[in-house]
Amino acid sequence: MPDSRPDLAALELTALEALFRREGLDAFHARQVYRWIHRRGHRSFDGMTDLSAGLRQQLAERATCATPTVARRQTSSDGTQKFLLTLADERRVEAVFIPDTPALTFCISSQVGCAMDCAFCLTGRMGFMRHLTAGEIVGQVRLLASELALLDARFNIVLMGMGEPLHNYDAVMQAVRMLTDEHGFAMPPRRITLSTVGLVPAILRLAREPVMPNLAISLHGTTDEQRNALVPVNRKYPLEALMAACRQVPIKRRDRITFEYVLLDGVNDTPADARRLVRLLADIRAKVNLIPLNPAPGIPFERPSDDRVDRFARMLAERGTTVSVRKSRGRDIRAACGQLIVDGQRRSPAQRAATLLPA
Repeated sequence: MPDSRPDLAALELTALEALFRREGLDAFHARQVYRWIHRRGHRSFDGMTDLSAGLRQQLAERATCATPTVARRQTSSDGTQKFLLTLADERRVEAVFIPDTPALTFCISSQVGCAMDCAFCLTGRMGFMRHLTAGEIVGQVRLLASELALLDARFNIVLMGMGEPLHNYDAVMQAVRMLTDEHGFAMPPRRITLSTVGLVPAILRLAREPVMPNLAISLHGTTDEQRNALVPVNRKYPLEALMAACRQVPIKRRDRITFEYVLLDGVNDTPADARRLVRLLADIRAKVNLIPLNPAPGIPFERPSDDRVDRFARMLAERGTTVSVRKSRGRDIRAACGQLIVDGQRRSPAQRAATLLPA
C-alpha cells in the first residue's frame, strides 16, 4: 500500500515549516530537518542528532524521507558514471555523473520517459509514463552527492536527462527553489541549467521566475521543415515563436542562452545550415553547443565525420557566433546525450491513448 505519511524530502522549506506548526512543533526544527535531508544527505531521522530523541521518534512514526535507490551503477572508460534509480512506485529513471566538464556535473531526469518524441533521442522511444515529483528530482541530486561523497563539493546540475523539464514545469521549478534554498544545497542558480525543446508558453513563464536557472534550447534545425521532422513539438511552436520567446528571457550581462544543436550527418550539418543558424541567432545573446550525434540502435541517423563537425563549428566562429563542440562522455555505457533509456518499462493503455503534448 502507498505510504500516506507526508514525505518531508519533497517539501519546500516554507511548506515544511507550515507542516511543523500544524503539528504543534517549532518551525526552527523544520529548518534543522531540511538541512539534515538536503545538505547532509540523511535518509532517516535517526541520525539527526541535534533533534531530541522524542522528536526523532515522532518524525519516524508520522513522516517519511523518501529517496530513490540505486538499482545499477556503471562506470565508463572515461570516468562518467550512470545510475539506474528506482522510485517508490518501482518506476526507474537514469541519472549521470560527469566528473570533469570541466566542473563536476550531475545530469538528472525530470520525467519517466518523454512525450516529445525527438527523432534522434532514445528516451523518446520509451514514450511518457509520468512526471517526477519535486522530491524525486531533488532526490537524484541528494543521492548522487551522497553516493559520490560530494555533499560538500561544488558541482553543476543539468536538467538534461530523461524527460522535458518544462513539460513538468511546477515540479521542476519547485525542485530549483529547493536546490537553491540557503538551508539546503544553497546552489547558485547559475550552476543549474534547464534544457527544453522549446515549449514557448513555459519559456515565457520561466522568464518571469524570481529564481531562474540557465536556459538551454534544444534547437537542432534551422528551418521549420527540419525541426518538424526532428523535434515534433515545433509543429505547435515553430521557430519564429520560439525565437521571439527567447528574446524575452532576461539575460544577465555576462550570460547567454545556450542553443544545443545535435549534428546529424547529411541532415543538418551543411554550410547552408551553418549560415542559417548564424542568422537565426543574430539578435540573441547566444552560444551554440554543437553535439555530434551519439549513435544508438533504433536511431535512423549517423554521426558526421570530425571534418564536417570542425567545418560547421569554424563557419559559426568566423561569423562571430560563440560556439563549442561537446565531447561525448559515457558512450560505452549508453550515458551520452540522447542515449538514456530504461528498458522493460511499458505505458498503460491510458497513457498510450493520451495526447501528452502540453497546451
